[in-house]
Amino acid sequence: METVLRLLPLNHEDQGTQRCRLGPKAMSDLGVKVGFPLLISLPSGSCLCTAWPRRDLSDGFLQADLMCATSPKPVIDYKNSVSLNRLKRLNSVKLKKVNVKIVLKNVEEKIKVSGTVLLEVVRDLLRNVYVMPKYVITLPEDSPVVNVEILDIDPVSEGAGLVTAKTSVHIKETTTLEWYQKTADNTSQFQVAGMDEACTALKEILSLPFVYPQTISKLGLACPKGLLLVGPPGVGKTLLVKAVARQVGAYLISLNGPVIHGSRPGEAEENLRTIFDNARNVSRCGPCILFIDEVDSLCPKRGHSNNAPENRIVAQLLTLMDGIHSDNKMVIVAATNQPDVIDPALRRPGRFDREIIIGTPTKSQRKAILEVLTSNIPIHSDVDIDALADMTVGYVGADLTALCRDSAMQVVLQAQQDCQVNPIRREHFYEAFKKIRPTSARSAVGQVEFKPVYWEQIGGLEDIKLVLKQSIEWPMKYPDAFMRMGLTLPKGVLLYGPPGCAKTTLVKAVATSCHCSFFSISGADLFSPYVGDSEKTLAQLFRQARASTPAIVFLDEIDAIVGCRSESRTSSGVQERILSVLLNELDGVGLKVTERRGRQLLMEGDHEHCPNDEEFKEVLNKSVMVVAATNRPDVLDDALLRPGRLDKLLYIPPPDEKARLSILKICTRSMPLATDVSLESLAASTHLYSGADLQNLCKEAALVALHASGLQATCLNKEHFQQALSSHAPSLNARELLAFQKLRGHTGILYK
Repeated sequence: METVLRLLPLNHEDQGTQRCRLGPKAMSDLGVKVGFPLLISLPSGSCLCTAWPRRDLSDGFLQADLMCATSPKPVIDYKNSVSLNRLKRLNSVKLKKVNVKIVLKNVEEKIKVSGTVLLEVVRDLLRNVYVMPKYVITLPEDSPVVNVEILDIDPVSEGAGLVTAKTSVHIKETTTLEWYQKTADNTSQFQVAGMDEACTALKEILSLPFVYPQTISKLGLACPKGLLLVGPPGVGKTLLVKAVARQVGAYLISLNGPVIHGSRPGEAEENLRTIFDNARNVSRCGPCILFIDEVDSLCPKRGHSNNAPENRIVAQLLTLMDGIHSDNKMVIVAATNQPDVIDPALRRPGRFDREIIIGTPTKSQRKAILEVLTSNIPIHSDVDIDALADMTVGYVGADLTALCRDSAMQVVLQAQQDCQVNPIRREHFYEAFKKIRPTSARSAVGQVEFKPVYWEQIGGLEDIKLVLKQSIEWPMKYPDAFMRMGLTLPKGVLLYGPPGCAKTTLVKAVATSCHCSFFSISGADLFSPYVGDSEKTLAQLFRQARASTPAIVFLDEIDAIVGCRSESRTSSGVQERILSVLLNELDGVGLKVTERRGRQLLMEGDHEHCPNDEEFKEVLNKSVMVVAATNRPDVLDDALLRPGRLDKLLYIPPPDEKARLSILKICTRSMPLATDVSLESLAASTHLYSGADLQNLCKEAALVALHASGLQATCLNKEHFQQALSSHAPSLNARELLAFQKLRGHTGILYK
């Protein structure tokens, strides 16, 4: 039967002696004598003690001194018991050398105690103490030394090492209790996924002054003082700083605007100086990172008379950053999602020396993030992480976290009803996907939702469907094939034709097939009474689309948005200015630096150097696909229709008889038809009917059937369709079609 020892508090006279009190039977079972080292494994950690008998010689109890234990220090719950199997006898060896890390109470103690005196104090405190690597020794409160961390011992042994009078003690590092507690707490680990490049770059910059100070000093180099992280909201900038600070072992001090600002003049600058003084004091004990989150709200551009307090804060921050010495172990890291509004004086070398861009995650990065998020939750085998990463275009880390959380909440709600907790299935993620939208899309101009449209739902137009797949879907899904053949990716497609011929529906089908972001904008979204606001809105639309690539920007009724420039007009209207912005976006003047995604911008021919095809495809699709639709192509500007802008011009004709039959079959798929209804004859008798006309014809026939039978109809017969035909004429006429035929010949558009 397993022996169980009840935990009791240690007597006062045994505290700080590294003793553990046992009964004689327990000592006999363990095979230990008085003073033998014992390793006690507790639920919250381990401690190294020496075996001593209880004064009353009673068995079944254990009293342990936690003088030498793991970090963080174990917590003993005296209501519980511990098995005898958790006590292990260790072999002992006399140490020749031990390297330690000293933790003092505060900075004043560190300054007051000299190196020689401190070494003598540590030698006396460690004499006749058993130690193990990575264990921390807690010393009495009256001692200037709070903790001694054992870094390594010589000789290396699997047992316990005894520090004797002949043991050589070397102090490798000295720090303060505040700094040590901040950096030694490993209870909360930060998992960063999908930001390997940014994490590596940040770690390299921060490690220079912390890890190689002597080398940098010999080379006469100045360490970087500041670092600016730029990225959209929710991408993980704050999490990245916390994770890297933990990895490099740096003390992290966070600074934000509400803490700085005060009610009286000059209080903000005083608070800022106090925080910098605290960071300097901490850096004297070890590496320190001062993190300024949302630095754009704290330090906006100067020059406006209405933000005098912010101007003083900017001036104070510049002075404090200039006062940081390169030999100090202190680095300032700031984060923002609006780098353009920061005062330019902060972004020069010597202050924020480097800027790291964290873009919207690519597919491979989203997959890595989802794998981390789902590692600690039970998911069913039918959940495909690759499919989820493909669906979540434009999602940042915060969005993916919300997606997993909402999926788990659905399981929780079902568990309350079924009284059983099941793993998260695929349908839970799909249901959450309908609710959780990308952060960038919540305030995006033109971001729309639509019911998925599939190619099978569009009757006829088989040649047009093939051309659209080649023009839009192929460049998005297979950009490597285009690069291999020396083809440049097309910029845009113009669909023109009579009204009601499924131009908009075709675009929705392409967006559904490509699994891409879909932006649709109209004149009502663009036009504004303020000068320059319309052009700014259009540029913002393309910027948000590039952040969510692959993406389609759909300009419906483009003739009403941009119009045509006329030589006879002397004044420039808003349509001409919008046209100018659209031409610049189509020409691909270049991505803004803050829009970089994934790896460094890939140039043509770099596919061989990119190991991940999915990442190559997504990063290469940095320019969006523009799809425009109009039934007035004659009023569009010639500069818009040239190759290199709207590369492909597609005429969407009215459906012929075969296409009309296909449309009628799709429209009547859910309608009960009588045996006398011949869709073939109906398709033959609907010349000049567009697809919208045919859909409306079927709806009208159903209404006629309901009206004739007093809402008791069960099917549609031939007579109902005849009545609907007699009351609804086609919306197209021969004159309009002739005009489109002439335009096709003028533009050289070929259509089989």
